[in-house]
Amino acid sequence: MSETLHRRAPRSEAPPAAPGVGLMLLEARAPLEWAATLAAAPWLARLPVGDGHPVLVFPGLGAGDLSTLPLRRFLRERGYTAYAWRQGLNLGPRRGVLDACRARLAELARRHREPVSLVGWSLGGLYARELAKEQPQHARCVVTLGTPFAGPPRATNAWRLYEWVSGQSVRDEGLVDVLRRPPACPTTSIYSRTDGIVAWQCSLNDDAPNTENIEVHASHVGMGLNPLALYALADRLAQDPQAWKRFDRSGARRWLYPRRPA
Repeated sequence: MSETLHRRAPRSEAPPAAPGVGLMLLEARAPLEWAATLAAAPWLARLPVGDGHPVLVFPGLGAGDLSTLPLRRFLRERGYTAYAWRQGLNLGPRRGVLDACRARLAELARRHREPVSLVGWSLGGLYARELAKEQPQHARCVVTLGTPFAGPPRATNAWRLYEWVSGQSVRDEGLVDVLRRPPACPTTSIYSRTDGIVAWQCSLNDDAPNTENIEVHASHVGMGLNPLALYALADRLAQDPQAWKRFDRSGARRWLYPRRPA
């Protein structure tokens, strides 16, 4: 299929390693990504207007709803009804957090009388994917930003912080096979090969009729502020899940969104 974007390569014998110091230093570009988004406002405004359906946004590790405020504001400006997760800082699946997330998704679906799109940044993407698996009737689509669902937990530079703030170990290797299984709804992973926190190989969906991977030039901490990531996100949310197609890279997009084997 010619439109397929970055299909998942066969698993390698050698597991990916966490990004090196050079890529970690590149995380300092995040403020420039936000400035680029402001400059790209006319380009982003050309995106199709959303249909108003609900979008639930999950923050990354150690972050809260303030970190996703610009992203949610962007989604509202594009015509979606964006919601925060309202669980404070994301310190891992602590007692009561997952139950509260389940209840919030179900409540939003009931309120709007339609399925909810789930957007997760980094660790928040794991919440989005797993909730969509648990409540497929409430999930319209899933879009993750720099989420490590397909590789060993130690292939990130955040695993020690995760263990410290969550009080949980990342040594359960069997969990990787569970996390890498995609939800039944259309599922998109937006990732960057210059991610300084998560090894990019850990963010690749296996090839399936409802999955895709979109590469952007972005940092990890700035991905939710990056104009290329925001454009791809809005484009994906505009898709009809009953007639879903993979991201179109034709025309000028081919210069901005690389197509190369994983």
